[in-house]
Amino acid sequence: MDEIPERLTVKPSWLIAQLAVHARRLAFDGFTAAGARGYHYRILAALHEFGPASQAGLGRRCRVDRSDVVTAVNQLAEQGFVDRTPDPDHGRRNKVTLTPGGVQQLRRMDQLMDQVQDDLLEPLSAEDRQTLTRLLGRVLAHHESP
Repeated sequence: MDEIPERLTVKPSWLIAQLAVHARRLAFDGFTAAGARGYHYRILAALHEFGPASQAGLGRRCRVDRSDVVTAVNQLAEQGFVDRTPDPDHGRRNKVTLTPGGVQQLRRMDQLMDQVQDDLLEPLSAEDRQTLTRLLGRVLAHHESP
């Protein structure tokens, strides 16, 4: 393997970008094994944690583009993982609700994503994994604050 210039390997931004490539590949493979996509996982997780939501609300909460939310919700509805019904409080809005089948799919995806985390962070101890997650969360929160 070609050597990488040291000035790159000491830059957290470069390391994070390189690791993101591996994380995306592992996650893609995990989602594919479940017959799903990353958008599906985000949407199912949000519905499970926060309850029924509009498609627009799911897009904002899951950081998914509006058109991708529509496509993902269509796919999830076709598979019986969500129900989409007109919102009685807003005539032009749909309300998306998690079904029991969606809860089962979310559990399958959770197990696959747990394995992805284990594969990605294999060289780290449990304590180091918690520290890394905490630090990454802190940096992300800083950059997302208004």
